[in-house]
Amino acid sequence: MDSLTAFAAVGFAAVSWDSHFTKAGTRAFRHALDYREPFCRMADGEMIALLDELLELRRSVGAHQMMLQAAKCLTKAQCMTAYAMASELMRSDGPFEPEERRFLDHLAVTLEISKFEAQRIDTVFEIFHASLTLSSTLEVTPSVVV
Repeated sequence: MDSLTAFAAVGFAAVSWDSHFTKAGTRAFRHALDYREPFCRMADGEMIALLDELLELRRSVGAHQMMLQAAKCLTKAQCMTAYAMASELMRSDGPFEPEERRFLDHLAVTLEISKFEAQRIDTVFEIFHASLTLSSTLEVTPSVVV
């Protein structure tokens, strides 16, 4: 497995860890690749071949083994970026579920990312994907004309 396939495999494992492909997760995964070098320069056929390869790997060995194989092919910097991508992908369809949290914790260990660094990355996506409240209060202080 080359490093590009390994990087994409980590994201693919994150969106398919429970054998379900949610619309939000698959859309977020494709977006994560489509706007990242060098994936954004791939021809349609190359991207389809990559996705087919990942799907076949996922079917043959499962998300966990796919993640383990991928981790061996990535540099430290690539591991950090792959973890960040996985965290965002898993957060894209709502707050982390306990099982998702366990998957990310295991991914961090597999990618040799410290608990501190993993928490720091996860916090960014908690903020980024936080619900917004559109209500606010405006207090007006009467002005006195002198």
